[in-house]
Amino acid sequence: MDYLKLHGHAPLHGSVAISGAKNASLPLIAMTLLSKNTVSIGNVPEVVDIKTLLKLLQNLGAECSFNEHRITINTGSLTDTKANYDIVKTMRASILVLGPLLTRFGHCEVSLPGGCAIGQRPIDLHLKALEKMGAIITIKSGYVLAEAPEGLSGASIVFDKITVTGTANIVMAAALARGTTTITNAAREPEVVQLCEVLQHSGIAIEGIGSADLTIHGNNGTLIDIAPFDVIPDRIEAGTYLCAGAITNSTITLTHVEPKHLETVIAKLEEMGFHCDINEHSITIHPAQQVKAVNIVTQEYPGFPTDMQAQFMALCTQAEGTSTIEERLFENRFMHVSELQRLGADIKLSGHIATITGPSKISGSDVMATDLRASSALVLAALIADGETDIHRIYHLDRGYEKLESKLKALGAVIQRSKE
Repeated sequence: MDYLKLHGHAPLHGSVAISGAKNASLPLIAMTLLSKNTVSIGNVPEVVDIKTLLKLLQNLGAECSFNEHRITINTGSLTDTKANYDIVKTMRASILVLGPLLTRFGHCEVSLPGGCAIGQRPIDLHLKALEKMGAIITIKSGYVLAEAPEGLSGASIVFDKITVTGTANIVMAAALARGTTTITNAAREPEVVQLCEVLQHSGIAIEGIGSADLTIHGNNGTLIDIAPFDVIPDRIEAGTYLCAGAITNSTITLTHVEPKHLETVIAKLEEMGFHCDINEHSITIHPAQQVKAVNIVTQEYPGFPTDMQAQFMALCTQAEGTSTIEERLFENRFMHVSELQRLGADIKLSGHIATITGPSKISGSDVMATDLRASSALVLAALIADGETDIHRIYHLDRGYEKLESKLKALGAVIQRSKE
């Protein structure tokens, strides 16, 4: 098993190119199940989650290739509609094949993601919406069995809670349904917006793109022709590197970014005392004379992203005074706290609110990654630690960050990947 070894206090400088968005790529790959032609998708990050979903499609019979950040997928040869547990258990986003498989074939079997209990995570919202569209859903032996022998019909969907994967799933299901589907309380994330835009460019009439109210006019089962396109930049990777510049109080430039997707992140960095120069597709962060404490509340887009909460917690350990982070979206999103405390951070938890008092002296130690974004918080802390930090279980990082150690090394960090 791989681990990362970092030596702290190396100043960062230079520029880093941001990869395509993992969280945009996944639904776009699932969308190819609706296509009658071979689909070419560029700017796809070479990370584990992408390879996992491609393997799932190949198991269903699709032909896939992945070279130099471009994926080619032909789903015309699909021979199976069962997404097996062995793959789905490793990545919750595998549930994204449910909507397109069902709307195209009228039946499918998809393992419950990660074997989790139904109702504890938002997959129940996916299923209720599909039932409103005429699907017959049963849960058997850990699988969602979905049938729509007459095809799906347009319906009025109201999500009780904003769900990104749920919105994507129902948008894809509605694309080939009969009639019109409306989604109220839809996710507004840029990743959902791109999915809708690609479907729209492929002939599916969609209104309200970028808003909380979507209207999708289904084409009654006609497979679509999808022209080549590129995935949007990864706003979470970009935010992570902005935090790397901030926590080391360095000047670095991010290229291949979409600054408008990072407005809340940039606003918080500037509130903390950092200055950002923003151009059309680049952002340069400059050091702060004094790093100020900040209060953060995670919210759905366009609010502060939950996927940036861990990175800002690491940054807040170096702020003057007391910062608070309130996590409103996920109940288990503070697993990185104990590992940051091992490095010397002064963090106290009370329910879904973390209080960080700084600045703290961070000392190198052995720490363990617990999830994707928690992993990046540990890397950020290690950049300023006294001595050496070993970060174990970095397979979490490999799920969503492309060539992280190479990119950080090019910025001046002293980092290497080793085997346990």
